[in-house]
Amino acid sequence: MPRALADVLATNIHQHITQSGMAPGTRLPERALAEQFNVSRSPVREALKRLAAQSVVAAHPDGGYAVAEGIAPASGAGVIEIETVDADEQTYLAIAEDRLAGRLEDRITENELMRRYGITRAQLHAVLRRMAQEGWIERRPGHGWMFQSVLTSAETYRQGYRYRLLIEAAGILEPTFRLDRDALMRCRIEQEGLANGGVRTASPAALFDANSRLHETIAACSGNVFILDGLRRLDRLRRLMEYRKAVDRDQAERRCREHLTLIDFLLEDQREAAADFMKLHLRNAVREKTSD
Repeated sequence: MPRALADVLATNIHQHITQSGMAPGTRLPERALAEQFNVSRSPVREALKRLAAQSVVAAHPDGGYAVAEGIAPASGAGVIEIETVDADEQTYLAIAEDRLAGRLEDRITENELMRRYGITRAQLHAVLRRMAQEGWIERRPGHGWMFQSVLTSAETYRQGYRYRLLIEAAGILEPTFRLDRDALMRCRIEQEGLANGGVRTASPAALFDANSRLHETIAACSGNVFILDGLRRLDRLRRLMEYRKAVDRDQAERRCREHLTLIDFLLEDQREAAADFMKLHLRNAVREKTSD
């Protein structure tokens, strides 16, 4: 179960209890909560377990959970909006978590995946297509699937950022650098939308895609095919590690605003300033993401 989703749901359910003025002992049916927050029952169940550990809810004698006695108001100004998470997305994230945790072997069959995650073959195929497009699984000749290498440790994650420090700033200073203004402006519009509130509700996958798209667009401007290829390969390797990390929305917003500064340096043809800022941006990112 993706931890970030359950944590957000726990906050939302807590706020729902306090803002609705629910009396202690009020039952909290999983099905009703799932319908209210537009998710399946599994993440609701995980969220209720978290709230039980915090004494916000308590086990009910007839099963399930009920509002506990004397709970404190939930922190936060309002309910956090959750991007709709359908069954395919939940399965995708569950497979990613199990793969990173070492619970799935390198080689696996569709039947094993269907049994493990309780899904149909059609649902599985949709998830496998996405995974294959992102480059972390491929079909084996004749039978089954094979997971590809991904970053799985804190040290390799840091090494990935050190590699990026070497190639991304250098790419901006390449003599073959040619600015793709239209592509960069599209990235700017996307980053501005995130910085102005979108980052608060975007999924980890959407944030990763938007941010990697910007960095790969800049790498493509370098005119050096090895810089672009190297960054794309690294992005495929680190994708699951990024999904697994809990999203700090304040940090994510700050990085989006840094992206806007970086884009503006490039649009103003201040390439040396952009290269220096790229190094600062990447150092800030790795420090924030590896501080825990």
